[in-house]
Amino acid sequence: MVVYSLVLLTGFLTALPNLFTPAQLADWPSFLPTRQVALGLDLRGGSHLVLEIDTAAMIAERLEITRDDVTTALRKAHIDVNSIQISNDQVIVSLSDTKDHDGALDALEYLANAQVETPRHGSTAEFVITAPSDNSIHIALSEQGIRNRVDASAQQSLEIIRSRIDQIGVSEPTIQRIGSDRVLVQLPGVQDPSQVRKLLGSTAKLGFYMLADRSRTDKRDSSVLTLQDKDGQSYHLHRTPALSGDHLTDAHAGFDPQSHQPVVNFRFDTAGAAKFADITRANVGKPFAIVLDNEVLSAPVIREAITGGSGQISGSFTVGETVTLSALLRAGSLPAPMTVIEERTVGPDLGADAIEMGLYTGLIGLGLVTGLMFFLYGRWGMIANLALGLNVMLTFGALSLMGATLTLPGIAGIVLGIGLAVDANVLINERIREETKRGLSAFMALDSGFKRAYATIVDSNITTLIATALLFEFGSGPVRGFAITMGLGIVISMFTAVAVVRVIMTEIVWRTRMKKLVIEPLWRFMPEKTSISFMRARFLGIGMSLLLSAISIGLFFKPGLDYGVDFKGGIQVEVASSSANDGNSPLDLGALRQELSTLGLGDVSLQDIGKDGHILIRVERQPGGEQAQTAAVETVKKAVQSIDPAADFERTEVVGPKVSGELAQSGVSAVIFASLAMLCYIWWRFEWPFAVGAIVTLILDVTKTIGFFAIMGLDFNLTAIAALLTLIGYSVNDKVVVYDRMRENLRLYRKMPMREIIDMSINQSLARCLFTSLTTLFAMVPMAIWGGSAVESFAVPMVFGVVIATTSSIYIAAPILLFLDTWRQKQRQKHARLASETDIDDNPLIKASS
Repeated sequence: MVVYSLVLLTGFLTALPNLFTPAQLADWPSFLPTRQVALGLDLRGGSHLVLEIDTAAMIAERLEITRDDVTTALRKAHIDVNSIQISNDQVIVSLSDTKDHDGALDALEYLANAQVETPRHGSTAEFVITAPSDNSIHIALSEQGIRNRVDASAQQSLEIIRSRIDQIGVSEPTIQRIGSDRVLVQLPGVQDPSQVRKLLGSTAKLGFYMLADRSRTDKRDSSVLTLQDKDGQSYHLHRTPALSGDHLTDAHAGFDPQSHQPVVNFRFDTAGAAKFADITRANVGKPFAIVLDNEVLSAPVIREAITGGSGQISGSFTVGETVTLSALLRAGSLPAPMTVIEERTVGPDLGADAIEMGLYTGLIGLGLVTGLMFFLYGRWGMIANLALGLNVMLTFGALSLMGATLTLPGIAGIVLGIGLAVDANVLINERIREETKRGLSAFMALDSGFKRAYATIVDSNITTLIATALLFEFGSGPVRGFAITMGLGIVISMFTAVAVVRVIMTEIVWRTRMKKLVIEPLWRFMPEKTSISFMRARFLGIGMSLLLSAISIGLFFKPGLDYGVDFKGGIQVEVASSSANDGNSPLDLGALRQELSTLGLGDVSLQDIGKDGHILIRVERQPGGEQAQTAAVETVKKAVQSIDPAADFERTEVVGPKVSGELAQSGVSAVIFASLAMLCYIWWRFEWPFAVGAIVTLILDVTKTIGFFAIMGLDFNLTAIAALLTLIGYSVNDKVVVYDRMRENLRLYRKMPMREIIDMSINQSLARCLFTSLTTLFAMVPMAIWGGSAVESFAVPMVFGVVIATTSSIYIAAPILLFLDTWRQKQRQKHARLASETDIDDNPLIKASS
């Protein structure tokens, strides 16, 4: 009792700060918990970007440096070469004379001895040097060398990106590594990520290059680099910069005092100032180029020696460009190019709407569930409602302790958890009611009811937790938030239902000296005891299920699923036209469709998503990799603003082909592994016929749900995968309860035919199945109706799935179990008959030998 009280008190104190305003929280005692649940970007608005190191570009850059080093080394060794080229991710040296082969290997021995440190393998060679012929040498980066550079680049990039974000003053940014070569950046309040994308995606490698005279240079000379400025003019530069931007100590935006044009003023450190002075002193009258990320910013002529250690970069910049450029230069250059492979933006208004929607639908769902429990179980139902309130409180307390982020799917997880948390209370109350009917006293009925319900509660919740764990493992972002809140709700419900409710009910029975524990509904809407022969309809049930699943498979191929950008990549933009705010005539969809069709972006679709003046624009995945996706966003936005200059962009999603492929693979893997894990668990806890029945039924349930997605035209995205996995867990959960009662009855009535045991077990657990389905539906229906497009792919199919899962437990899983038992009985009879015939044939032989 003391332990339970401490758990509840801790949960209350950790959850309470979530109700405070910042001012109230500042006055809250410092020795008490103060952490609040952070809101995700989909609730408070902002930008979410995932950047990936361009490994190919990083390797190419390293090979460029290696080629220069090789050229220098061979020149010092006086070895003539025909060419030194980069091809197939390796430096290829072609020697003029085969006699120089050994000498060239000796000159390049320093590369063969170059080592890198790796966490698992210690020191390992950075390069692999091979000699396929007498006149050629190939130099390539080793696999461990590449991994080492990727890891080092990711860590360095993380710090530089953090520094760049600090330069633009974003409050409470989230910057962290994900995987070996990616960085996640979440920026609350940043609605237009275009400038941020430029800020983060640029390597910001600045260099000062002397121009080369191409006419006097050997055509085979690899030391000459040709670059262009933004106007397309070409410049021939010496490949090695005369001075790198690493010596910069400061850079800030300003205006040229004479031309009044935006410029970037910079200053070198002491070593850089001295070197810059030497360069300008030795090259008066000659042009030199200022290059940023392989683009010539400007190429002024050196008029005189610059000895002050400061300079100016000009080049027809806008004010915004000089601000971004100066921030880049102050933060330093990235060690390798990074590409934005995923981008999601949510406007503040949409985030506020999501919070309001989550609050209202959650409260409505909670009200419906608590009302149903009171209706079904009277005052004992109020104890279950108290446990439900404690469940929600402890869930928020746990989220606060974990420092978790609450997302819109996370709210959906809490709402669904409200429905599922009641499941344990329904099981307990129904069991106690049965034990009371058997004539047990109040204490005996209470004790027996909890004991008999406990195993079923554990089995049913473990199956749901399996799906939740795999959803967390294979999901990403907000979907993981759903898995966390769902998992917490299930685990906490086992504590509140089994521990807290039992203590309260025991206390009431003891204090009132209750002789008989009567749990009755306020109004009975189903008979006290049913004796329906469900197995009479087994052929009809399975036949209808197979027919619907076959139709669903057909719908999967035609018209097919409406895959969201999560799985097929591309762009999705939610636009709030000016009419959404001022009540004027809505945006002309025809004119907008015509404008978008002329942009050359391929298939573009427009959809009115139900809210006044809100339009969803979808653009197919663009050819050209990840950068092409992000570049197309600006084109779409400009086209919309040309039709409606006052339009707001409330939500933007950009998913590159690489990410979409990974998400699709992860989603399919999660569904497959969840099904296999549950098969193994049921096989372990029951027998193989039960496992086969559950999995076959599960396949039929999932196919029908996929058909529902196709016929309803719902987005099939990560949220849809969350719905499928939750449905898998719920479906098996429902079947485990029926199976558990069948297993119990098989032990009690060993001589009763299997068909009668199945019918009896379903009738005994019918109330629980119906009541749990009702509580889940009551929790989800408000979200399905008023939740909006953001959770539509989850809530609507879940409502459908709950109905399918409940009916399939009775009319599909149970008949399959009966068919398998009949088949096993026939096999046993066959084996017994064969054994009997063998004994008859063998007996005369035995007698004869005796």
